Amino acid sequence: MSVRRMLTVAMAGALMCGVISLAHAQNASPKTTKPTTAKPEAAPSPAPAPAIAGGAEPTLIGQFGTWGAYTATPNGKKVCFALAKPATSKTNPPNRPRDPAYAFVSTRPSEKVVNEVSIMIGYALKPGSESTLEVAGASYAMYGQGDGLWIKNAAEEERMVDAMRKAADATVKGISAKGTETTDVFSLKGLSQALDRLAQDCKR
Repeated sequence: MSVRRMLTVAMAGALMCGVISLAHAQNASPKTTKPTTAKPEAAPSPAPAPAIAGGAEPTLIGQFGTWGAYTATPNGKKVCFALAKPATSKTNPPNRPRDPAYAFVSTRPSEKVVNEVSIMIGYALKPGSESTLEVAGASYAMYGQGDGLWIKNAAEEERMVDAMRKAADATVKGISAKGTETTDVFSLKGLSQALDRLAQDCKR
């Protein structure tokens, strides 16, 4: 596992706590998503995770359809991300327990990372299993680590994000460590507007 992946996972844990608090505080608002995780990109530097996690509580800056647009400043470095939960989730066998799943598209200007797609899938993935994100008739292989997914071929990410901006929904499939197959369908309504807002808020 690369340093980038390790720090990405560490960052997710820090931001997860902040988004949970934010969601609870705004629970009375009908426009608020109920996110519990965020997965901004990893810093490639070997800094320890606790230092990166400092000051990471996110702020909701706009709600666009099913997507919330957030900013955070862990360790003084700005991170922006759009976050949504699945419109539908299924397991096979049915009704298997799992943590909530979330999709997010995040940008970290200080590390020159723009619109990185990540999925917090809500369980430990089966080692060596195949996970995919399907959108607009195309299927993208996803790399799994712990309960997180990232696109395997980074060269395809811009094309995938462009497709997500235009499509109605995206389907994420994975297999848990216990062999449960999952299918999550994310509505993409509002994603394009959320990313446009974040592009304004997260300029280099």
